[in-house]
Amino acid sequence: MPPAIHEPRPGGSVRGEVDPRFEPLRAAFNRNFSELGDVGAAVCVYYQGRKVVDLWGGWADPKAGQPYEEDTLQLVFSSTKGMTALCAHILAEEGKLDLDSPVAYYWPEFARAGKGDIPVRWLLSHQAGLPTVDAELSLDEALAWEPVVQALAAQRPYWEPGSAHGYHALTFGWLVGEVVRRVAGQSIGAFFAERVADPLGLQTWIGLPEEHEPRVAPLRSAPMPSPDDLDPKTLETFSAFLSGDGLALRALSLNGTFGWLSRRGGPFNSRELHAAEVPAANGITDARSLARMYAAMIGEVDGVRLIGPARVDLARTPAADGPDRVLLVPSRFGLGFMCHSEFSPLLAPGSFGHSGAGGSLGFADPESAVAFAYVMNEMRLGLAGDERTVALLDGLRSSLT
Repeated sequence: MPPAIHEPRPGGSVRGEVDPRFEPLRAAFNRNFSELGDVGAAVCVYYQGRKVVDLWGGWADPKAGQPYEEDTLQLVFSSTKGMTALCAHILAEEGKLDLDSPVAYYWPEFARAGKGDIPVRWLLSHQAGLPTVDAELSLDEALAWEPVVQALAAQRPYWEPGSAHGYHALTFGWLVGEVVRRVAGQSIGAFFAERVADPLGLQTWIGLPEEHEPRVAPLRSAPMPSPDDLDPKTLETFSAFLSGDGLALRALSLNGTFGWLSRRGGPFNSRELHAAEVPAANGITDARSLARMYAAMIGEVDGVRLIGPARVDLARTPAADGPDRVLLVPSRFGLGFMCHSEFSPLLAPGSFGHSGAGGSLGFADPESAVAFAYVMNEMRLGLAGDERTVALLDGLRSSLT
């Protein structure tokens, strides 16, 4: 990679390196700060297994005058789901986990309340009918793991499993994570560290060690826009949330445990939550590591490939497509990953990955040999399709033409 293409300015500026071909993406990243009001962020792209974009800038903590640095870490909400799904696919590729077997084969307690025939794949594709729980749990109980998985084992599905899909915003992590734990004999965070993060040298954790806590940029809330300022897709999603039966709000907060509108930070800025394993929502990483993970899923990166081409194709083939029982708008999921759609725009139809509430995004596109990641600290309203990521994707497409 060539030297930085522009001189660093005082704290808060955009810094890093870009292959000359990807200058349009660098320009888009700069415009995110100058025109779209980004506060602190980083973007990274791997192309054909090689890092070609590595940029960061803005402020990790504007009030404290702390710039967003090369080693700043960021909580990425549901972008964590891609990490968790990958762990399941690694076990499946090794023949240790059969995605067509009942969940109860690996987790016998799960068979309660008529769930004995739910296959593992329906956990990955949001078809299990378990987007939240009826149990009222404290935050401490949720962070302790066992109370949540016990509640899920006892929970009756909210719809007939397999007949529909609905975004399992938080429960996805405990459902898939508990299966991984039962099969691998270690927690999802430990498995991810051993099988993904360590071989690739990633700065990524599901359960952050305390020594790295000072590097985490706190989440901050963007001003709440007026309805007139919202794009039609965001307005439709937000209106559906408010006019629905309450399932969306309960799914996004685990029946109130995490509090609605936790995009404002709330417990997600706490050391207690960072230290726990909430494998649908509390992954902490940087753009460099998230892009590198996806690059190693679709090709070899420094001698490491995480899963093979056939497994990638299985993961990215739409398994649930259409009206979402939770989000109340159309969504499209493969096995553990978002697929390219109007709700979750990625690079191209074959792309797969996962966005996070407020704006983060990680994905790969095998046909273009591209892996991309964007992380940020200012939370915007929405679960996917943030205007900053859309601008960066436009810049990426321009770079590839």
